[in-house]
Amino acid sequence: MKKKFLKIAVALMLVASVFAFAACGGGDEAETIKIGVFGPLSGEVASYGTAVVDSVKLAVEEINAAGGVDGKMIEIFDYDTKADKAEAVNIYNRLKDQDEVVAIIGGTISGETLAVKELAIADNMPMLTPTATSADVTIGAPSIFRACFLDPYQGSAAAAFSIESLEAKSVAVLYNSDDAYSEGIAEAYKAAVEEAGLEVVYYDAYTSDVKDFNTYLTQIKSANPDVIFLPDYYNRVGLIATQMRDLGIEQTAVGVDGWDSVEIDYAEQVEGYYFVNHFAKDDPDAIVQNFIATFKENYDKDPNALGALGYDATYIMVEAIKNAGSTDAQAIIDALAEVEYTGVTGPISFNDEGDADNKNIAIIKIVDGKHVLEEKISAK
Repeated sequence: MKKKFLKIAVALMLVASVFAFAACGGGDEAETIKIGVFGPLSGEVASYGTAVVDSVKLAVEEINAAGGVDGKMIEIFDYDTKADKAEAVNIYNRLKDQDEVVAIIGGTISGETLAVKELAIADNMPMLTPTATSADVTIGAPSIFRACFLDPYQGSAAAAFSIESLEAKSVAVLYNSDDAYSEGIAEAYKAAVEEAGLEVVYYDAYTSDVKDFNTYLTQIKSANPDVIFLPDYYNRVGLIATQMRDLGIEQTAVGVDGWDSVEIDYAEQVEGYYFVNHFAKDDPDAIVQNFIATFKENYDKDPNALGALGYDATYIMVEAIKNAGSTDAQAIIDALAEVEYTGVTGPISFNDEGDADNKNIAIIKIVDGKHVLEEKISAK
């Protein structure tokens, strides 16, 4: 594929490159370019959806301040799914039928994204999820793209880190059987460590309603693994880590991108643990540090990785609309397929499935309640 390479040193340098827009497609007579975004803004994983929506708005504010797309302003329509699949479907239909958006940045989590997948396919809706990591999201979905790495890759990367850097000889895996995200990563991790010849001394699952993990953790303690792998979201991982410390479990725990934000309420409990993530807050790259500084200036808090992905996804979507020269759906989809971009979360381009190729992956260690970049790996 012939692709145009876009690289930024700072956010405003990127802004300057994305604003030539020649009207040539359906809907271009509109006064604004309408883009939808949705995710959980309330509930247990509200920090994910909030981070994405805040970052999308930040990127759009920069774009509009620089003149929009050929003088047209970007208008954002954002909604709270409450992490509910049925609500996600209702929101998708509202964005399409009432708000008349030309593209969607979302969903935020895999479940809500999969819930609207078939609708987006049928409608040929250009959709770029910043953060839904389930492998199924883009399969057979020509209008759907993804800015983040996939679950199988982060499971394999966590396994490689456990083996090569932590020098584990045996591992325990505890996951959530009610969540395809958690289960899928657990399976990928298990397969990778077994292929490398490690012993999986414990492999079990809980359900989403479990609050007391002592039975599972007592068995893990007895199995005495070198590393404990916990692929779940930060709210539940915090509970598990608390109970691990109470039981005197001293082994290192390794996690996934769902851990991002766990240090807010559970810093002491997860001290010294590691997790796979999309970027590192202490990465000295100017692109990363400029984004963090601007986000903090606007929202008085640090962004998480999902926010970084939401920011990158917004610039990618606008770049595609600019390159398409149109708000016609197929034109935007074709342009998305050709985009190459380097942003806060590293280089992003899309393969034939719409998945991000050549993604960076960061291994984060939690030290004194802060994220410390342990390693940075380029996806193959």
